[in-house]
Amino acid sequence: MSKSVKKIINDPVHGFIDIPNNLAAELVEHRYFQRLRGVKQLGLTYLVYPGAMHTRFQHALGAMHLMKEAIDSLRSKGHEITTEEEEATMCAILLHDIGHGPFSHALEFSIAEGVSHEDLSLLMMNQLNHEFDGRLLLSIQIFKDEYPKHFLHQLISSQLDVDRLDYLRRDSFFTGVVEGAIGLDRIIKMLEVVNDELVVEGKGIYSIEKFLIARRLMYWQVYLHKTVIAAEQLLIQIFKRAKECIAENKPLYITPTLRFFLDPKNTSRVNLGNAEELIAYFVQLDDSDISVCLKEWEHSDDFILKNLCAMLNSRNLLKIELNKVPFSDDIVAQKREVLMELLGNADSKMVSEYFVLTHEISNKAYSPKSQSIKILDKNGNLEGIEVASDVLNSAAFGGETIKYFLCYPKTNYEFKF
Repeated sequence: MSKSVKKIINDPVHGFIDIPNNLAAELVEHRYFQRLRGVKQLGLTYLVYPGAMHTRFQHALGAMHLMKEAIDSLRSKGHEITTEEEEATMCAILLHDIGHGPFSHALEFSIAEGVSHEDLSLLMMNQLNHEFDGRLLLSIQIFKDEYPKHFLHQLISSQLDVDRLDYLRRDSFFTGVVEGAIGLDRIIKMLEVVNDELVVEGKGIYSIEKFLIARRLMYWQVYLHKTVIAAEQLLIQIFKRAKECIAENKPLYITPTLRFFLDPKNTSRVNLGNAEELIAYFVQLDDSDISVCLKEWEHSDDFILKNLCAMLNSRNLLKIELNKVPFSDDIVAQKREVLMELLGNADSKMVSEYFVLTHEISNKAYSPKSQSIKILDKNGNLEGIEVASDVLNSAAFGGETIKYFLCYPKTNYEFKF
């Protein structure tokens, strides 16, 4: 028999994290998982909160740690979870974000167009399953919700999963935004399973209320912070222009790995049907590829690209305004006219597409219509948190808040010609 492997990692959020089984330990050491050390959890958020330099690697380990605690809590209440199911579920949560690309959500569809990080995660899990001789088959079934015990999948992906529990606490810790702090221990201790559904004991209702409020506040203060949005919009426009420069055969420094994804000639190759080659290139890609290119592109001969990169590299970001209703065409046109006058003979299409931007953002902390968080009262009855709570039963909280933004260059920005 092979000797059991146990590793301990010191995590600033949860303390000591045990990697308790051989398969999880092997996965952590695999190059696919190690790549996550080079992918920031919060993308460009460090431009607002300097401490937000933590990675997907740290988050995945933290989520695995919380999964172990959740399983132990459910077992203590008499629910049968076999050793094999425990190992599979912990491996599934360990790999749940393995398909995230550079700067996480900021470039979700700017690099591999039409391919989501969830698609890539599943592709990579299937590849790992092949490498590990089928040992991840049960993990994949649980991940895809194809296993009879539905509550195991809910621990990985639901409105109250260990993924959200870890990233809220972790993002709050590294940004210093205390509004994101949640009572992890109590939430996990209050988890219960009824009719194969993950629910919360009635005594835990206040912890769930705080969790949902914290999530909503973190969206406005961190994930959808207006300066972060402005920075992300610049990055998206940079990649849009870089693709055009490559298509026009303009001289452009770019890492070979990144060129595979951005070159229009490779469009037919960057798809889920070409899984082996797609993964082979993707696993070589992390934040460092982007950072190097951003520095080099600032010295490009292309007016658009070098100015977009200069803005981002110097943190002289686009000015951003938020509104509860869409910005009128007249306001947008006015901003474009001011910029065109400043630039002289600048092409109006170029100005409108790259330097004056308008779109919307939405915050939906809780969606009772898609999957309600159920509260178990002392009489054994189940109610959605939106009904059981005195605090969260308003339509406004359960609904979606949409805001509109308008980005344009600051008046003091000096364009590079």
